[in-house]
Amino acid sequence: MPELDLSQYAHDVVTDVQATADAEGTTTPETFTRRVFEDLERAGIVSNTFTAYHSAHGHLVHGYGIGDSGECLDLFVTDFDLDPLESKLTKGQAETAFRRLLTFVRRCRDGLRQHIDESFDVYDMCAAVEKALTEVRRIRLFLLSNRVGTSTAFPPTEFDGLPVTHEVWDLARLHRHETSGSISEPIVVSFDPPLPCVSAPSSEPDHSVTMAVIPGQKLAELYGVYGTRLLELNVRSFLQARGSVNRGIRETLLNSPGRFLAYNNGITATASQVDFVHDPEGRPTGISRVHGLQVVNGGQTTASLHYASSRDKADLSHVAVQMKLTEVSPERLSEIVPMISEYSNTQNRVTLVDFSSNHEYHVAVQRITRSLWAPATDGSGEETHWFYERARGQYTDEVAKARTPAKQRTFKKLNPTKQKFTKADLAKYVNSWSLLPFSVSRGAQKNFVAFMDRISEAPPRVDVQYCQRVIAMAVLFKAVDRIAANHEAGSYKSMITTYTMARLALATEQRIDLDRIWREQRVSPALEAAIDDLCPRVMRVVSRPREGNHVGEWAKKPACWDAVSRVAWSVPRDLEAELRDQPLDDEALAGGAEGDRGANDEVRSIPADEWYAIERWAKETHNLDPSQRQLTQYVGRRLELEQEVPEPQAVQALHARNEALSLGFVPDP
Repeated sequence: MPELDLSQYAHDVVTDVQATADAEGTTTPETFTRRVFEDLERAGIVSNTFTAYHSAHGHLVHGYGIGDSGECLDLFVTDFDLDPLESKLTKGQAETAFRRLLTFVRRCRDGLRQHIDESFDVYDMCAAVEKALTEVRRIRLFLLSNRVGTSTAFPPTEFDGLPVTHEVWDLARLHRHETSGSISEPIVVSFDPPLPCVSAPSSEPDHSVTMAVIPGQKLAELYGVYGTRLLELNVRSFLQARGSVNRGIRETLLNSPGRFLAYNNGITATASQVDFVHDPEGRPTGISRVHGLQVVNGGQTTASLHYASSRDKADLSHVAVQMKLTEVSPERLSEIVPMISEYSNTQNRVTLVDFSSNHEYHVAVQRITRSLWAPATDGSGEETHWFYERARGQYTDEVAKARTPAKQRTFKKLNPTKQKFTKADLAKYVNSWSLLPFSVSRGAQKNFVAFMDRISEAPPRVDVQYCQRVIAMAVLFKAVDRIAANHEAGSYKSMITTYTMARLALATEQRIDLDRIWREQRVSPALEAAIDDLCPRVMRVVSRPREGNHVGEWAKKPACWDAVSRVAWSVPRDLEAELRDQPLDDEALAGGAEGDRGANDEVRSIPADEWYAIERWAKETHNLDPSQRQLTQYVGRRLELEQEVPEPQAVQALHARNEALSLGFVPDP
């Protein structure tokens, strides 16, 4: 795989950040911070991150995050230079940056928020940090820089009894992360004493299998340190303790820890290298170190152990977990690991859909977009591509393949960086259009998992028209994002954008002409004016939490979408004149394949009154998502008017009705 050299990578980062900052009306440090946040979140290193700049004498901060488990507080400071190769990031500069971050933490503890206007996003950051200090178990300080650091290792310290670690993500580390082709930096775990094991001989040269028993406390600690990075080849989210399997795990840990090994199926793990200790005859008797550790089945077991220890204070000293560890040749990892996961007989089997980069949906989108020319809009007559990055680093690799500067310029002219979009971006565009802004607000990784679940339930027909319309959604999303920036949405811009786009789709009944947006590669003046009018109305609701005390958490709740969907706003006449007569009857946009063509007939067989009854029941009981309630009302209205329900909506409506029936809804006889 060709590798872009460091100087070219540095130049590309600056160019991309400047272009994005100019387009969005933000500063280059903020844009660079967001860019790194997205990379680190995709890699499972951080989650729930927010940009929020604050500087005062002695402290400087550019963002913060609180891990999914609520046990880790992350603070970020950014060093962005327009000439990154002209100077190095020295050890002294890094130490100063970390010291300023820790000063900010101390001032938050001492009530810094009391001196900041509540309307500023910095107030939320200070309040969140102050609250987190009473709940988290560790603090991580991150220095993000586009310069090369002379020192990247700093010893851990502590703050008020909390362990504090320091991470430098400098140009060299970001470059390695971008070009490595792996999901993230591999997890290396040492065992002292070594884990007793039995190694099974294999006739296959590309893998070997070892059976071992790992202490429950050690596995819980690994999840506490690495979180979802430990499970990144198993993208199913941990479902807290709601499911019967998780409750069973928890009850065993609390009441019968010594029987856990007998009751639990254990975990299936993979590694790129396993180091053994051997007996005098050379037979492996113990595992001393594992490189590239991944839990591909048993994610619930792993996370349940961690939460039982940290939240329930369970004693795991007598808990043991069986582990089947497969050492896989790195070059065969993407081929063999999905099969191991698919065939492993554990509690919640992960299907091939979860290994998303090679999923047929993404392969099809890439195949079509590579040969799909977007109409020229600058008068030059030169068409361009929207570059779909199915796997991380593909764009960088393609630039590297164009070995001369002239060829690289040509490639970028035909594939502009502003038209590059990733799997996470695609999920964000489609779920915003599909009235799921609360899912988008939960972060790139969680939203992508939700998107893939929908794709799995109702595979779309991916063709040229589908890809054109998805790109039109991208154009629309970017227009909304730009307008949100003009309204000073600040660090909440991503949430304001997805909610505004969803509210627009709801108000127009998804009748916006995506085909026209594709042809023109821009939104019309009427649509832009409508977005400009709608955006501040949405912003007022999203930025004033009705549940909880933090905008970021409020935006993740279906209740927030319920509130935004009630925002008083009607489609302006100019925009109404441009809308299609009917919603786009395209299975691809909301899920649904040719095999589901009977959904419309099934929907019509259910009286309109029953669909209205489901909506009333859902409101009274607070069951179903707001989008599902609105969908049942939409179906009822179309049936009442003797109009056909588009197949995608019919599929989703039947899913909502089945869910209502399972939750206790009883139709009138």
